[in-house]
Amino acid sequence: MSEKIQDFSDFFEIDPALKKLAETAELHCRENFDRIDRIAAYHSAKVLKAFTDQKVSETCFGISTGYGYGDFGRDVLDKVWAQVLGTEDALVRHNFVSGTHALSVALFGLLRPGDRIVFVTGTPYDTLHEVIGISGSPGNGSLRDFGVTHEIIALNPDGKPDLAEIAKRVSGAKIAYIQRSRGYSLRTAFTIPEIAEICKVIRETSPDSVIMVDNCYGEFVETSEPTQVGADIMIGSMIKNAGGGIARTGGYIAGKADLVELCAYRLTCVGLGKEVGCTLGMNRELFQGLYLAPDVTANALKTACFTSELFTMLGFRCTPSGNAIRGDIVTAIELETPENLIAFCQGIQKGSPVDAHVTPEPWDMPGYDSQVIMAAGAFTNGASVELSADAPLREPYAVWVQGGISWRSARISILLAAQEMLTRKLITI
Repeated sequence: MSEKIQDFSDFFEIDPALKKLAETAELHCRENFDRIDRIAAYHSAKVLKAFTDQKVSETCFGISTGYGYGDFGRDVLDKVWAQVLGTEDALVRHNFVSGTHALSVALFGLLRPGDRIVFVTGTPYDTLHEVIGISGSPGNGSLRDFGVTHEIIALNPDGKPDLAEIAKRVSGAKIAYIQRSRGYSLRTAFTIPEIAEICKVIRETSPDSVIMVDNCYGEFVETSEPTQVGADIMIGSMIKNAGGGIARTGGYIAGKADLVELCAYRLTCVGLGKEVGCTLGMNRELFQGLYLAPDVTANALKTACFTSELFTMLGFRCTPSGNAIRGDIVTAIELETPENLIAFCQGIQKGSPVDAHVTPEPWDMPGYDSQVIMAAGAFTNGASVELSADAPLREPYAVWVQGGISWRSARISILLAAQEMLTRKLITI
């Protein structure tokens, strides 16, 4: 006699009409789910090949202290990451405190007084504004204080890069900067073919410019990475896709060897660069996180597709759509009112494995010009590859949903967000 399988309603109360709608939404995503699984299989093979080629061993997980001279695991980790990303070299370190920190190290490592950086995909993410000198007080140590100038090329009204304007204005720039993901904007993330097209225009117009890509949220989403289609260097965070839900901190810089070396000089000091820096036993989780990253990213992508499809069916505008080809793991939902936004985030929190009992509220978060509400009950604080939702409280009251290391658990959390809105009579089915 076969065992009767119960569903999650034994544990969570979800309105039957909402459950039925979710089943339909998942069916609509089936073709895209199959595509996501194929991409994950490709990356899993690529990662495994890099591990075997670079002879990853138990020795790589050893602990180094002090200066970290001769840290074998640290050096092998860099080689594995370079092979996976198709680059000459990589700098993978637990002491990058965030993606913004890794980006800042790269910018200060490569730019010199009198240089110009052109942001070819619109205004960069909020937390970089003071790094660049877009905001903040003179004398705080920004790039502006060091005589680095910047230009921002606005996107077209459809959220796509203005290739003609890039061709006009990028010439002579030391760095041409591409932000793959959207930050708190409603454009979709740029796909690899779109990044390849941007790189082609830059290379034809300004062949000596360094093409830098902020790759946060984009690793393993498509079969190629920006450095495989024309970018010189790219940067990301280990508590997003790259760390596979295992890494507790860290970031990476990967690209041409001479550029990575300059970034390493900024992270440590000139002349020592990658040769120093103890790892304190962190190598194991950085290796294991990379090993799991393709499957974890696939789970996050399935969560994103399902979220978009379900909330489109509930009457909200979502970008990208459920079956769109994606450039990252993020879905934006325009929830239209602050009440909807707060209810959604509080519902997500109720479906979190950690801190489900707390209630997120809007607050004045450093680096942002509006109050921000963040729902994230994660095993690693701030790890946005784990399911989280956050938004500034400003029109159109959109929420940005990312992550989901377990697709099945994340599905429940998304339903609890919708249920919270339903319970408060903010939506009807």
